[in-house]
Amino acid sequence: MKKLIIPAVAMIAVCALSGCTRTSYAIHTVDGRTIVSDGKPKETDAGLVGYTDANGVKQQINKSEVKVVSEIPNK
Repeated sequence: MKKLIIPAVAMIAVCALSGCTRTSYAIHTVDGRTIVSDGKPKETDAGLVGYTDANGVKQQINKSEVKVVSEIPNK
């Protein structure tokens, strides 16, 4: 779990310091993980949630594994 949190915190810090205006979202999973996406995640007809991770790589997760998606406010 710490392996996911450290990159997420680093991405948020970089965005805050660089003044980026793109909205990030936190994807909270049923097993307690938090995934930070760059931009709003999109649901597919196949039951997946697609997102771009902190490294700019497109990823997908089963919708059944997602507990809640919340916007991370820009300051």
